[in-house]
Amino acid sequence: MTTPARQSSRSAALLLMALLPLAAMAQVSDLDLRLPWDIDAESTSFDGKTSMIVFRGLRLSQGRIAIEADEGRATSTEGEEGSWRFTGNVIIDIENGRIECDSARLTFAQYQLRQAVVTGSPATFELKRPGTEEATYAEAGRLSYDVDKGIVEFSEQAMITEAGNQISSNFLVYNIAEQRINADSSGAEDDRVRITYTPTNGNGVQADDAAENPEPEDESP
Repeated sequence: MTTPARQSSRSAALLLMALLPLAAMAQVSDLDLRLPWDIDAESTSFDGKTSMIVFRGLRLSQGRIAIEADEGRATSTEGEEGSWRFTGNVIIDIENGRIECDSARLTFAQYQLRQAVVTGSPATFELKRPGTEEATYAEAGRLSYDVDKGIVEFSEQAMITEAGNQISSNFLVYNIAEQRINADSSGAEDDRVRITYTPTNGNGVQADDAAENPEPEDESP
């Protein structure tokens, strides 16, 4: 039988795994339309009908964030609302980490980032913890971060891995305020929620296996 203490430590490990990829997205949310953007591009064109600026061979940076992409499209960069869409070999460098994906859309309102949607095959996230070389790794076909609601959704074969611990599901949702992670599946065998927790003694526990093969109870007096 799984003890409350073991279940608690397992939950704490999974919470930490969720928090670190979230820290990467939280840094991206620091982008602000009111602050200077450093833009370097191979070519630039402007569509007056749609008020869209197209950059090719783009490198954009602001503060501690840098974004590279084959192409970047920006709308309403002078107003309090706007959006950026990056496509092709997108790399987002942040402090202690990196996001690599096929495309990323950033939507702003009142000058602040309100939503970030990242897609890839898969999109990958890597973040090193301060003061250590250990890294948390995550991947998903799609990640959506609603800044105002404080909700991060990993979908399309999502997986988060750290220090031998892993959680994978077709759909993971993390609520920042409640510090709660939910994982759902379709119920199919190849789409079940799977958790691997490695305690400090190095003996890994597969969540699916633990459910089917419970530990024997202690029968000692």
